[in-house]
Amino acid sequence: MSALTVCPDNQPQLGETTTDFTAIQTRLGAIGVQFERWTANCELAADADQDTVIDAYSDSIDRLKQQYAFQSVDVISLNPDHPDKAVFRQKFLSEHVHADFEVRFFIEGRGLFYLHVADKVYGILCEQGDLISVPANTTHWFDMGENPRFKCIRLFTTPDGWVADFTGSDIAKSFPTLDQYVAELS
Repeated sequence: MSALTVCPDNQPQLGETTTDFTAIQTRLGAIGVQFERWTANCELAADADQDTVIDAYSDSIDRLKQQYAFQSVDVISLNPDHPDKAVFRQKFLSEHVHADFEVRFFIEGRGLFYLHVADKVYGILCEQGDLISVPANTTHWFDMGENPRFKCIRLFTTPDGWVADFTGSDIAKSFPTLDQYVAELS
């Protein structure tokens, strides 16, 4: 289940949480964040290769390419047995911005995005079927959890792919990790 928690940036314990998809979409839309649900054009095998995955979502991908002039698309995945999972997690947990959109569509698994906009923090739990498009220059961080399990489609407007400018802030340490957030929702 997707979820959104909004709180003051200096009081993470005062968050309001909703799991209503339309409410999440409306609230995020107000800060320029696109949040959608996608379905595949066909059934996908668990071991489907990148081309097969991209083909399965081609209608939605083509629409976004037209809308935002995306130049590249790829599929990434991370599993609990990945030897560098802790290194990747720490990199994404540091607050940063991108000169490009950060677009992720969750084919499998889940992840937790935090967007730091003005004096508020928006925590968005994305799960299978969710697409999030974080606008360029939006301060944010991402937690994939201690034992990550996800597969995502990424879209980029530049050929450079994922390039971050880290803020140096330690704000992420004040907010629940993915594992804590999911436990609190239960």
